[in-house]
Amino acid sequence: MTRPEDVLDRARAKGVMISTAESCTGGLIIGALTDVAGSSDVVDRGFVTYSNAAKTEMLGVDPDTIRAFGAVSEEVARAMVEGALARSDATLSVSVTGIAGPGGSEHKPEGRVCFGVAGFGGATHVETVEFGALGRGAVRKGTVQHALKLLADRLLQSA
Repeated sequence: MTRPEDVLDRARAKGVMISTAESCTGGLIIGALTDVAGSSDVVDRGFVTYSNAAKTEMLGVDPDTIRAFGAVSEEVARAMVEGALARSDATLSVSVTGIAGPGGSEHKPEGRVCFGVAGFGGATHVETVEFGALGRGAVRKGTVQHALKLLADRLLQSA
C-alpha cells in the first residue's frame, strides 16, 4: 500500500511539484495528499473535472475526443493528465476517469477506471484497471491507492 506521505517525501527529495486531474474520485487523491501536514511544498493543485464540460474547460480536453471514445477512456485520461501539467506549475501529474458505480454498461462496466501519469522525465503513460462491481466506495478507494502508486513509481523510475 502506497502512503501519501511516501509520495510526498519522494517528490520533496526530487524537487517535484504534483497536480491531479480527477473525475470519478471527486478530489479524493488531492485530498489524500493534502491531508498530510507540510504537503504545500510539493502539491500545486487538483482539478476536479467531474463533468465533460469541466474536462474541456479546465483541462482542454477536446470534446471530439470525449465524443469519439467516451469520458471513461485512456484517450481522455491522457488528455486530462497532459492538460493538468500544461495548466499548472506541477512537473508530475496523475489523472483518473472511471465508473465508480452503481451502473455501467456491457462496454464500460462498473469499476472500470482509466489512469494517466505524466511528467518528471517520463512519457505519458495510460492504463485501465478493472476493479469490478465492488461498490462505489471501494472503487474510489482503490482508485486513490492506484493513483498514489503510479505517482510513487514514476518518482522512483526517474532521476
